[in-house]
Amino acid sequence: MESVVIRRARAHEAASITELALRSKAHWGYDEAFMRQVADELTVTPEMVHGCEVVVAERAGRLLGFYILQGRPPVVKALFVEPVAMGRQVGRMLLEHAKNVARAHGFTSLKVDSDPHAEGFYLKMGAVKIGKVPSGSIPGRFLPMLKIEV
Repeated sequence: MESVVIRRARAHEAASITELALRSKAHWGYDEAFMRQVADELTVTPEMVHGCEVVVAERAGRLLGFYILQGRPPVVKALFVEPVAMGRQVGRMLLEHAKNVARAHGFTSLKVDSDPHAEGFYLKMGAVKIGKVPSGSIPGRFLPMLKIEV
């Protein structure tokens, strides 16, 4: 079996990355109305791939997950795993990669804007809850803000 490769995303993969994000988010049982509301926020564009750290995990040419790291200090703005790959260490590999990138740039921690369903994963990975941030899509909805040492 081929191993998982972690690498920078390519601009032409933006639509495929977006589709993966939407499948991953929908996996948690969100209804169609909710998914329509968050679709713009989950859209990855070629410009984003060029403008910030967008990293994918793949096996045999198939995307398994990705993360987006933005800002200084860095914030994990997205980390999604293909539903069929959940529970198979892909999220852990992506988060470890993001931590290594942050460390290489001289940072000692990462902040994470988390979906409520993903909060347990980040806490298991050593993150601590430090507050909440407003949803970029749904007024009045707040998401967990976490911090993880790198």
